[in-house]
Amino acid sequence: MCAQLLKEVKDEVTNLLSDLIQINTTNPPGNETKAAKYLAETLEKEGFNCEFFEFAPGRGSVITRIKGIGEKPSLLLLSHLDVVAANPKEWSVDPFGGVVKDGFVWGRGAIDMKSMTAMEVVVMKLLKRNNIEPKGDIILAATADEEKGGEAGAGWLVRSHLEKIRAKYVINEGGGLAIPINGKNIYTIQTAEKGILWLKIIAKGEPGHGSVPGAADNAILRMNRVVEKLGNYRSKISLVSTVKQLLSAIAKENKLVQQALSILLQNPKAGDQILDMLAQKDKVMAEEIRAMLRMTIAPTIIHGGVKENIIPSECEAVFDCRILPGQNPRDAIKEIKGLLKDVDLEKLEFEIIQASEPSESSMNTPLYDLIENVLKEFEPDSSAAPILLTGGTDSRFFRKMGSVCYGFQPMRADVPYGEILKTVHGIDERIPIENLVFGTSVLYNVVQKFMT
Repeated sequence: MCAQLLKEVKDEVTNLLSDLIQINTTNPPGNETKAAKYLAETLEKEGFNCEFFEFAPGRGSVITRIKGIGEKPSLLLLSHLDVVAANPKEWSVDPFGGVVKDGFVWGRGAIDMKSMTAMEVVVMKLLKRNNIEPKGDIILAATADEEKGGEAGAGWLVRSHLEKIRAKYVINEGGGLAIPINGKNIYTIQTAEKGILWLKIIAKGEPGHGSVPGAADNAILRMNRVVEKLGNYRSKISLVSTVKQLLSAIAKENKLVQQALSILLQNPKAGDQILDMLAQKDKVMAEEIRAMLRMTIAPTIIHGGVKENIIPSECEAVFDCRILPGQNPRDAIKEIKGLLKDVDLEKLEFEIIQASEPSESSMNTPLYDLIENVLKEFEPDSSAAPILLTGGTDSRFFRKMGSVCYGFQPMRADVPYGEILKTVHGIDERIPIENLVFGTSVLYNVVQKFMT
């Protein structure tokens, strides 16, 4: 018998998400305090005791808990309140209007990740309304600053208020979206994420008059070679265990993928050729898998020049480099410098903006097994698979202190998988209201069963 959808929470979770989207927490600057206080108010109305923490004025996070009796380890429901920027001119609706129409909630944060915040808050309320007495503490934390690295949010809380937020198990963003294969859903559970290396490279030159370009040493031209080298670079493919298990799960449902995976396992160098073929059907999914197979380097910012008629002596660019489990930022820089050895390396300066190691949690835990079982209660034909997140989340702070962290925001793929991914940090971000109900229902069942 299928588990029941909690349809009675439809309006509550929809309105909560709409309200959160209307609180503009674009980071920078963040301004998460208003959203944190809004959540504290809605939780306190139902008897929760909320604690409010500010890293700096306006950079607020909120924490609350349901106390357990100490017979089970604690569980943290984690989310972040900040969002990335959105250009209203590019959207069909106001990105901060919290518009509810056509069966969707629209706006920046609808998927990443104010929807998860709304689901977790409603789960906490339901646990209290239903008088659930957990055997361990159930903690909720909605934090600041994840989109800029988390150092003013989860990272700071772990460093400065660890006892308020410490948990053996953490459920966060980064997984849960179903991959539909031949009519069946494979739900992802994020067990690993790539590490970050945000790197600034400064190219030096000699200034001169723009009318006599040959007499100067143009730093922009030097940077052009750097961008071309790094932007077009495809590093060696490395098939890590998490990705191998994800592809194996997909292969069970699709013979073409099965054949492709077999070729990939025998000859990883063939990976790009296989993905080029997949890209003809689903480019976004193909490129996501490609990024799971290797270290990536993407130029994201470039600055150079001071005046129309001056050859610049300096040009700088920022690169977003992501590294796989088993790699580290130090080796990545070494590889990058090796690529640039013929671009006048002595005229290049390297500055690390931010670096973090990849992080990973084991699949072999009672929580992972329970998530799989609960999903099957809702969809008997479904399956679950671990996924490597190509981006980064606040889970890394908790994995570093020994927590088991899973990215799991349960979502059915009501539209093509690639179309959903395109709206995250993109245009017209939105989530089906039915997915809010589904996600809240699955999450409630997972938390209630795991903690009792």
